[in-house]
Amino acid sequence: MPISEATSPVQLVWPSHAHLAGYVAALERGWSPNNLRPEAAQEELLLIRADPDGFLKSLVDREAMGPQVTLPDGTQVPRLPGYRRWLWDGEFCGSIGLRWQPGTNSLPSYCLGHIGYAVVPWKSGRGYAKEALRSLLPEAASIGLGYVEITTSPDNLASQHVIRANGGVLVEAFIKTPELGGTPELRFRIALQSTSAG
Repeated sequence: MPISEATSPVQLVWPSHAHLAGYVAALERGWSPNNLRPEAAQEELLLIRADPDGFLKSLVDREAMGPQVTLPDGTQVPRLPGYRRWLWDGEFCGSIGLRWQPGTNSLPSYCLGHIGYAVVPWKSGRGYAKEALRSLLPEAASIGLGYVEITTSPDNLASQHVIRANGGVLVEAFIKTPELGGTPELRFRIALQSTSAG
């Protein structure tokens, strides 16, 4: 039974050594933070084993200083400024990320949305994704975004529920570009409250 926001034990934490073992365990169980590229889990495990400090640093990259991003077809594209937060309830629960282009709400065609999230399957059904998205929206507003866009597949009703529960409005159905898989997708938009001082 989903828990209410008032009693939700999930919180967003910054990637750190204190939480890394839980993240590694989730990757080793077959979970991937990238639903477009499941092989990213194995790639991340290799990176963590080679340089855990460097891996953690790469997850918070507000200046887009990291390497290019690999798309599902192998194409490499410029990295956007962004960061990931981890969902934590005493154990690792999932990941949520925010990315943007400075000075605009627009995103390049190869980036489907400002926010992506993935909850580990053994923690699903608890309202964690909804709570994580709710918690991240003020952060998106604080970097100057007037809205965020989030995409999901037409058959992912759970994700659509998460987005709609946070004020998401469907703006279009579209077909992803070939390098992103060429499959149907839905784009939602969530208007943000300005956090600038008045």
